[in-house]
Amino acid sequence: MGRALRNFDVECEVIRDVTLTLEYLHFGYSIPIVHCDVKPSNVLLDQSMVGHLSDFGIVKLLGEGESMTHTQTLATIGYMALEYGREGKISRKGDVYSYDIMLMETFIKKKPTDEIFTEEMSLRH
Repeated sequence: MGRALRNFDVECEVIRDVTLTLEYLHFGYSIPIVHCDVKPSNVLLDQSMVGHLSDFGIVKLLGEGESMTHTQTLATIGYMALEYGREGKISRKGDVYSYDIMLMETFIKKKPTDEIFTEEMSLRH
């Protein structure tokens, strides 16, 4: 029980680190930065078990307004927001959606693309 509790505490700290990183990207500059690919494999841990968001290869700057349209979908299936996959619409909300999927995956220990999720059963349900 003690070890499981310690692992849960570490997971919560890492999630908090990612939360603060997204807050900084979204609101820490005059131009919001959208990561576009928030997922567990893009969170790296340092030797002190501090979580760092990585892989800024498809990051977008929003500029004026709350969203922008981008024609090519580059995010990871299972983590990308529906409006990004369908319409190519990039927004801070898309990062928050991906973060939420990552959060649920952390606590239920199942990837959003796991074979248990079929048309009747989804990560959301």
